[in-house]
Parts: sequence; structure tokens; C-alpha cells
Amino acid sequence: MNRWGVDLGGTKIEGVILDDALRPILRHRIATGQERGYGHILMQIGSLVKTMAEKSGLELPEKIGIGSPGRTDGREGIVSNSNTVCLNGMPLLRDLREVLGMEVTIENDANCFVLAESILGAGRDEMTPGGTTAFGIILGTGVGGGIVCDGRLIRGAHGIAGEWGHNPLLGEYGSCYCGRRGCVETVISGPALERHYTAISGKLASLKQIASLVNRDEFARKTIDRLVTSFGKALAAVINILDPDLVIIGGGVGNIRHLYTPEARQAIASQVFNRSFDIPLLPPLLGDSAGVFGAALLAGPPPNER
Repeated sequence: MNRWGVDLGGTKIEGVILDDALRPILRHRIATGQERGYGHILMQIGSLVKTMAEKSGLELPEKIGIGSPGRTDGREGIVSNSNTVCLNGMPLLRDLREVLGMEVTIENDANCFVLAESILGAGRDEMTPGGTTAFGIILGTGVGGGIVCDGRLIRGAHGIAGEWGHNPLLGEYGSCYCGRRGCVETVISGPALERHYTAISGKLASLKQIASLVNRDEFARKTIDRLVTSFGKALAAVINILDPDLVIIGGGVGNIRHLYTPEARQAIASQVFNRSFDIPLLPPLLGDSAGVFGAALLAGPPPNER
């Protein structure tokens, strides 16, 4: 069966059709146009799906998967915590079903990321039919995560499984937009690390620049050390509970090579309730395609049930 997916981003909306072997038949992108409001975004998604059908020569599907920032709650899919702010408070699931005239499944972008990377990307050779569990991380402007076990997303009773970014980090007390203090996101997100560097150095720099200065800038080294140490503490707390078979690290902060060093592994191992830390830490392979591929995977059974 073909699987259709749409990734709703802040600046672009991308669609993909995957064939039965999970290979892309067609991909198409258009601008989100969020500055024109919620109704415009609905029209853009409808237009994208219609164009995909025209370009592919295929009939519209009965079901489509949608990846969206933030989370959706209830039967109507009310959006919250989305950085595409015009979506917040809106019944996105209900309205997309009306606009598209088909069944719609929505997941947040972190869940779509880990679903795609575990099945089609970095975790493909690591996953086995015996129930392999992958923890996927988004480290960027925010900190999010998702869990896949044997090709299935684990959502949890409240739909927040894997959302480690708002766990408290011992010894940290910075205010978070969620109303709490000391959240993981306030320490190891990209903006948080850049603010830390500015606070101790008095200089402005992007995280990429900071990472490149580690060997000649004491403040850059301290900032990256903070990232590695805090990442180790935060991830160890997840591993102590979930004990996944692999961890896939996405997002802009995930490009920092220091997260894959022996020092980073030791920072995790020192906090894990075990004598060693043996699972792989993997960079993603699908780039910005992960979101839309994950959305398409929502539109069918788990790959091991095909």
C-alpha cells in the first residue's frame, strides 16, 4: 500500500508518498505562510495534498499522516505548545479531516522523527523483530523526544511519552516557559547554551561558532563541557527508566560532535544504574526528511506487520 504523509513546519509544508517498500514516489514542498493565519495553513495543506495526487497520478488515500509541532489533545486534536503559534488552541485534527475529506493521524515532530529514523534511517540496521526500543531526541531550539518499540510509537496515557525536555535537572533552577524551573530544555537547548556562553564571556556567538572555538576559547570550552555533562545527567535519567537499545540524536545541537565522544559516554555512564553504558548513540541519517517520512509511516501498519 502507498502511504501519504505531510510535515507541517514553521516555514514549509512538505508532502511525500511512499510505496509499499517505503521508498518515496513523490515529494513536494510549499510555503506554510503562517503569517496569514490558521485558515491559510489549512488551505495550504489541502492544496498540497491535491497537487500530490495530480503529480503522482494516484487517487487520494483513505488515510494520511500529519507531523506537526506541539501536541494535540482530545477528539478534536486541540493544539498546544506549538511554535507555529496560530495553531495553538485550534482543533487541527477535526479541521484537517473536514478539509481533506479523509482519516487523519497527527503526531508531533519528535515522534515523527524517531519513527522515521528508527525504521528508515540511523536505526535501520539496529532494529530487530524481537522488540528493539529506540529513544529519539530532538535537541534544538527546544528539547523533545519520542519512543519507538518494535516499529510502533509509544504514546503513553497522556500522549507525552519521551518528552524528557521538561524533566528537572538536578542543581539547575532557571525559569522555563512551562512555568517550572530547572527543566532540561533550559540548560541544553541551543538558545540556552548560547545564553550561557554570553553570560560567562560577555560575547555573542552561535552554538556552531562556540563549538568551533573550544580549543582556543576558555568560555567556549566551559559551555560545551556544560552541554556534555548536563546531557549525560539528563539522558541517564531516561536510560535508568527506559533502558532503550539505541539513542538517535537529532536537531541542531545534535550536530555537535562532542556528544559522540568518549567523554560524553562517560558522562552518561557515571549516572546510569549499571556498571557500563553499552548502547549506541547515533546521529540521524534522513536530515530534514525525517519528519515527513515519519508522518507517512503513521498512515499504515507498523512495517513488521506489512
